[in-house]
Amino acid sequence: MLFRLFLLFTLIPVIELALLVKVGDRIGVAPTIAVVLGTGAAGAWLARSQGLRALQRLQEAVRTAQFPREEIFDGILILAGGLLLLTPGFLTDILGFCALVPGSRYLLKALVKSRVRGRMQNPREGAVHAHYSVD
Repeated sequence: MLFRLFLLFTLIPVIELALLVKVGDRIGVAPTIAVVLGTGAAGAWLARSQGLRALQRLQEAVRTAQFPREEIFDGILILAGGLLLLTPGFLTDILGFCALVPGSRYLLKALVKSRVRGRMQNPREGAVHAHYSVD
C-alpha cells in the first residue's frame, strides 16, 4: 500500500508536468495556462451543480426512509472529481470530469462498486477477520 501511495504522489505529478510542458511547447504557454484555468472553473461549476443534485437526492431518500446507497456513491465520486480538477494537469482533469459527468460517473460508480464488493468477498491476506454473534 505504501508503494502504491508513493507511486501515486510521485509518478502522477511527473506525468502531469511532462504533459503540461509538451502541450505548452505545442500551443504556447498562455493558451496552456488558459486551458488549465478554464478546466478548473468549469470543474468547480460542474462539481457544485452535481453536488447540489446529489444532496437533493440524498435528502429525498432520507425523507422517504430509504437507504441512500446510490447517493452516497455519487457524493464520493463528485467529491473526488472536484478534488482532481483542483490539481493542475490534463490526466487528473479528464478523470475529474469523468467523475462529475452523470453518464461517465455511472460507469465509474459500477467499477467502484465491483471493487468494493470484491474486497468484501475476498479480503486480503493479513486482514483481521471477526465474527460476531448476538446471544
